[in-house]
Amino acid sequence: MSDSSGTSFFGHPRGLATLFFTEMWERFSFYGMRALLVLFLVDAIARGGLGLDDKTATAIYGLYTAAVYIVALPGGWIADRLIGAQKAVLYGGILISLGSFGLWLSPNASMFYLGLIVIILGVGLLKPNVSALVADLYPEGGGRRDAGFTIFYMGINIGAFIGPLITAWLAQKYGWRVGFMAAGVGMALGLVQFLATRQHLGSAGVRPHVAVGTDLSGAWRNLWIGSALLGVLVALPFLGIVQVSPIELQAYGIFVIVGMAALYFAYLLFFAGLDGVERQRVLALIVLFFACALFWSGFEQAGSSLNLFAERYTDRVVGAFTVPAGWFQSLNAIFIVIFAPVFSAIWVNLARRNLDPSTPIKFALGLIGMAIGFLMMFLAARVVADGLPAAAYWLVLTYLFHTFGELCLSPVGLSSVTKLVPHRFVGQSIGIWFLAVSLGNLVAGKIAGEFDADNVSAMPGQYLDIFWFGMVAAVVLFLVSPLVKRWMGGVK
Repeated sequence: MSDSSGTSFFGHPRGLATLFFTEMWERFSFYGMRALLVLFLVDAIARGGLGLDDKTATAIYGLYTAAVYIVALPGGWIADRLIGAQKAVLYGGILISLGSFGLWLSPNASMFYLGLIVIILGVGLLKPNVSALVADLYPEGGGRRDAGFTIFYMGINIGAFIGPLITAWLAQKYGWRVGFMAAGVGMALGLVQFLATRQHLGSAGVRPHVAVGTDLSGAWRNLWIGSALLGVLVALPFLGIVQVSPIELQAYGIFVIVGMAALYFAYLLFFAGLDGVERQRVLALIVLFFACALFWSGFEQAGSSLNLFAERYTDRVVGAFTVPAGWFQSLNAIFIVIFAPVFSAIWVNLARRNLDPSTPIKFALGLIGMAIGFLMMFLAARVVADGLPAAAYWLVLTYLFHTFGELCLSPVGLSSVTKLVPHRFVGQSIGIWFLAVSLGNLVAGKIAGEFDADNVSAMPGQYLDIFWFGMVAAVVLFLVSPLVKRWMGGVK
């Protein structure tokens, strides 16, 4: 049980404030660093960057964002089986801070990449488990827990909004590494706050979710073996024993994730002992898995190709001030805060009239939002191809339509996935959602790498291709939605 006696945070357990600010500062750190990453990687060495070509830089970005979602799976397992969610959040925050400060202090590229790996491990520990702690504050469940998650979600978006604003401004004024330092300071503030107010969490997440007296020696052994293998894999390229190309690693990663998903779906369909209705629901899950991956492959251009477009081709001068390119990364968060209640009201109103769109229709609408965003980029790229800088409002419109797409797809995505599999596979189904998001991030990096800074004339056509890619996928999903809805067997 949690300590829910104090209700000083908007009528909710005081522990919710602890988690609100912990996650706010973690998202400040994550999105602040994310807004700088590709720009730093491609910037000239003389100006403090690494001087990489666009294809390599966007591959690294895709690998980084994909890995963050993959490691959330073992991060959740470690908390559930071994150390409890509170320690996982604490250790994860420490790793994020250390990794971010490592980016600030790194003397060379190898140490910079090591800092990224440390951040990935930290996010994998903190991100899934801070959400689990929110749930633990409300053992009664129900609408009060939903309201608590709504407040918590606001903390996520506040952090995602202010992170790029501060880190990008500092990076523009004082250099890249100062921006990375700010990301580390943000997470450090979140840690200090977490430690200072941790007592308000009570017993929530103190212990792992195993029976008292359970023998955990085998789980600890597996963890140490896995950690040792990971250490060896990381050490090989750093020691020069194995040469690793980010572009090749990205391609292998896409095949590995698709292969993992295919094997898991094959297991569910043929070897998990499911009945006919359950198998049909798995078929629906397969369709939604790929629709989800397609959406994120477009949406996650935000930190790569769209960030580079803002830096290189957008008119960002307002009076005597040049708007940092990274500031555009804050648009999605503020649009979420503004429009999430609007979309929620729309769905509720439609449901009252029995007109609420089915899950596959909402996924298709999400793909349309993503596609229209790239239609805006096509129009902006035509201006650039004519030799002029694009107006900033094109990027604003792009992020607006992408946010509309996200609000159609993302809120129902994970919920639907957990409902489409039998209860005994719910935990694994969350892993499938993370796999879809991870696949989308890897593909996003690959798409971004196809843009050539030396061939601006090709850019309008490339953005138009992404538009048609999203629209065709949406139309296909619309056409098959009656079948998918029937496969879902009443799941809403």
